[in-house]
This record gives sequence, structure tokens and C-alpha cells, in this order.
Amino acid sequence: MLFYKLYKDKDGRKVGFVQGNEACAEAALAAGVRFFAGYPITPSSEIAQVLAEKLPMYGGRFIQMEDEIAAMAAIIGASMTGVKTLTATSGPGFSLKQENIGYACMNEVPCLIVNVQRAGPSTGLPTQVSQGDVMQTRWGTHGDHPIVVYSPCSVEETAELTITAINTSEKYRTPVILLMDETVAHMREKITLPHESEMKLFNRTRATVEPSDFRSFDTRFGDVPPFEPYGNEKGYRFHITGLNHDENGFPTSRQDEVVPYMDRIHRKIYNNLDDIIKVKEWNTDDADFLLIAFGTTVRTCLGAMEKGRKKGLKIGVLQLITVWPFADKVVARLAKKIENIFVVELNMGQIINEVSRAAAGHGKIKGINKYDGVFITPDEILTHLK
Repeated sequence: MLFYKLYKDKDGRKVGFVQGNEACAEAALAAGVRFFAGYPITPSSEIAQVLAEKLPMYGGRFIQMEDEIAAMAAIIGASMTGVKTLTATSGPGFSLKQENIGYACMNEVPCLIVNVQRAGPSTGLPTQVSQGDVMQTRWGTHGDHPIVVYSPCSVEETAELTITAINTSEKYRTPVILLMDETVAHMREKITLPHESEMKLFNRTRATVEPSDFRSFDTRFGDVPPFEPYGNEKGYRFHITGLNHDENGFPTSRQDEVVPYMDRIHRKIYNNLDDIIKVKEWNTDDADFLLIAFGTTVRTCLGAMEKGRKKGLKIGVLQLITVWPFADKVVARLAKKIENIFVVELNMGQIINEVSRAAAGHGKIKGINKYDGVFITPDEILTHLK
């Protein structure tokens, strides 16, 4: 039984007072997700709860798997039939998904993985907040692989970024991670879902060649290969494997095939950074202090900015909406003009290393960190600045 209802406003948009997890599930349905596989784990379980009830109403399928490994495998398989897919988990479950996330990267399988962070390592603090998985989202699976990660700071932004993440996954034929945290997952705020006529939804590009000329990973049409689903009506046949493969999907160890493939799956992301990277800036034009954050710590930073400016401290805030790929150009630009930079994280210091790298010697960069499972406050940030 769900503990919320969505109502339609005068323009036909769905409106409700919901949790971040509920907003994620509702936005996924609006974006066309029709398959969910997962395993219950705090603090992400409400996503599964909502989709278990609602997916059948949309002609979709929900399945609770025996573990997180199987759940990741299931959404890969469902995606290969042409369905938009989603799984949701938290720390220990996210660790179990890593090998199959690598498989999805290797085979360019569109899918969305939601990781609602909690304190770790291991079982950690299951019901308390953390941002300790930020580096795991980038390098959790082995080998050189591209990944796109978005991180919302509000319930409304959770809904927006769920749709954005699904579109990015489909557009670039790649797995995408939505990196939430326990606070945004369980806070309640008003959301307004866009009307169907207002949403621009992307679907993976289908093949235009004849079945006899089809290649599973065809590069003749650009860096994102056309896709044909299992069981397609026209008789397209293809092969996929976790091994390095050629354009037909069959294993290869030839240098002249492996290197171009690896270059291409990175190029399709890094040649489109202007489309993928999203940030927000507040009061950075005149700032003497810059707070850099992602996820719900952005809210605390904005509170510190408002309080500090009333006391004469010129504080600006940079929100990293896209965590990966990293917003190098934005950080470099701001670091050249703002000397005092503080990176606010609910961990022992992870994204600060990327900020230091991007700043390239400009600015004085320090971390403001908390990792006891309790949310940081604006006053704690101001104490560090003083």
C-alpha cells in the first residue's frame, strides 16, 4: 500500500507531496521504464515498493530477484529486448552489482542503476546518510570504462534527473547511475511531473540496414551503434559477450579491433560533455569563498551561503549535478578567480581529489567532511570558513 497520491493540476500535470524514492519511481514510469528487478535494501526499498504496485498498471514487469547480482543481470537481459529498465539498491548491494555493471559497459546496454547511499563500509549504518560511494560509482567495476553519474539535491531534482538519466542512457547506449543519498531518498517535498506533451524522451536508435548487413556494434553511423532487440520482428541477429569484441559482437584480441573499440566507448561520452555535464552556480561572480558539493549537502551549502552573506562573508556555491564525467572546465574557471575553496562531503574526502586535479594549482582547497551518519549543518560549514 502506497502512502501518497498524485493529483493533476489545472494543466494536467501530476503533482504530489512525496519522498525522493517515490519521486524516482514515478519519474521512471513517466520516462517509459517498464521493467524493474531488484532486491530489498534500506534506504532504497520504497522505489521497489512503488514499482511493484504500479508497473503492472503500465503494462510493465516487476521481479524481486534472489540477490543484487541477479537483479543487475536481469535488467541487462530485459534491456536487450528493447525495454527501458531500472534497478535500485544501496551500498552492499551496489558492491554486488559491479561485475555486471562492467558487462553492461562492455556491451553498451542502456539501463539505470539507482544507488541510495548509506554509511559504510560493509553493513555500516543502514538507516543513516553518507556520500561514501562517489568514487565507487566511477571505478567500482574493473577496467577502463566510461560512466555517467547524476546526483540530485532535492526531491524535485530527483524526479528531473531520473528522466535525464534514462534519456542519457538511451541516447548514448550506456548504463547510467543515479547517485542519491538517504536524506534525499526519505525527505518529502512537492513535485510536479511534466505533462507527456512536455517531455522529450529519447529511445535508442534502431538499425536502418538490412538484416543481412547488420552488425551488433556497427560504427558506420557514428560512435553510438544502432540497436536491435532480442526477438525483433525483422530477423536481425547479433552476438554479445563480456569479452572484447569486434563489430559483429564476437570475441577478439586483435589490437586493431580492441583499441578502436575502447576508444569509441569513451569517445561517445567525452565528445558530448556539453550535453552530459550539468552544474548550478550561486553567487560565484563576487565570491571570496566557494563551496563545492553534490547531492543533499548542496542544501546545507546554500543555507551556509545565505547565513554567511548576512554576516558579510561572500560565499558562492557550485553544485555538481553531474558527478561523472567530472566538470573539469567549470572547476578550473572558478578556481582561477576564487582563492578559498571548500569541498563539502559526507565522507572522509573523495571528490576533493578531483577538485584539486581540475584546479591545477589554483586556489586553496580544503575539505569539510562528516562521516558519522549525521547530516552536516550550515553552522558547521561557517565554523570551518571562519
